[in-house]
Amino acid sequence: MGITSKELAELCGVSRTTVHRALYNTGRINPETKEMILRKAKVYDFRPDLLARGLVTGKTFYIGVVIMDSDNRYFSQMLNAIVREARKKGYSVNITFHENNADIEKEQICRLVDYRVDGIILSSIRKGTEYRKFLKGLNTPVVTIDNKVAKDLPFVGINGKKATYEAAEQIIGKGYEKVVLVCPPLADAARENVYVHEERAAGFSKAMRKHPDVKSVIIDDWDYAKKAFQELVDSDVRTAFFCTADIFALEIMQYFREQGKKVQRDYGIMGFDNIDILRYISPKLCTIYNSVEEVARNAVDLLFALLDEEEAPVEKIVDYIPV
Repeated sequence: MGITSKELAELCGVSRTTVHRALYNTGRINPETKEMILRKAKVYDFRPDLLARGLVTGKTFYIGVVIMDSDNRYFSQMLNAIVREARKKGYSVNITFHENNADIEKEQICRLVDYRVDGIILSSIRKGTEYRKFLKGLNTPVVTIDNKVAKDLPFVGINGKKATYEAAEQIIGKGYEKVVLVCPPLADAARENVYVHEERAAGFSKAMRKHPDVKSVIIDDWDYAKKAFQELVDSDVRTAFFCTADIFALEIMQYFREQGKKVQRDYGIMGFDNIDILRYISPKLCTIYNSVEEVARNAVDLLFALLDEEEAPVEKIVDYIPV
């Protein structure tokens, strides 16, 4: 069983205030004294009493995360990164899923606030003025990722519009005469927050307007694999498919394979996200790395800046990388 801070102070021959300074990097302390305290804390298995510390500081040392699910490797990678970054700051993470259900999302946020988490990182499917007011009125800092809810709510993401614009230019530069954007979430845009995919579609459309000689099609339907195949069958020119998520690209590749069509020989394809399972896919899928780890790290940093009442930007845009 670990020792208490009082016992650690007695072992080190210092005050409890000095122990606190060494453990939590607060106040001035001699570096040699700090090293000695940290060494003995490890030897004697010191574990801080977070409940007692929370009563003093008014903190729970938990942050909440609300995302769609962990089935999508994108969200799994993001969760891993958030947990790692929070742990570095001495925090644990309460993870909840909204499963693409707007009511569940709001319910989970309310539950996290009731649990007194110190802050929340949110990947939302809700939008609108009333929801913005709800989040602003929580008295709990919220940082949004992926889907932007409002301009005055802290947000971390990438420039998806620019990324898809440049990727579409790259596809056209390869000699494709028809480019099909596969973006099924647009089918839900009227009732859900699909900001991420709207931005990616906007970048694609901007690029295609520059090339009126290149045919362009947007598939905004969840029956996208069959519709993509029909676009290929009906095409009399070299055709490429640009998918706003890697999972859509993988589904299309699988469906086309079952129909006897081969990537590179019969069509081109590009994804978006660079999920980690792509390393096992052959032939290699061209994609865009959405900087998920960097987004997660910046979201945690921004949330803690808000918790510490430091000056912080309302929006942080992270660089993406073509792969």
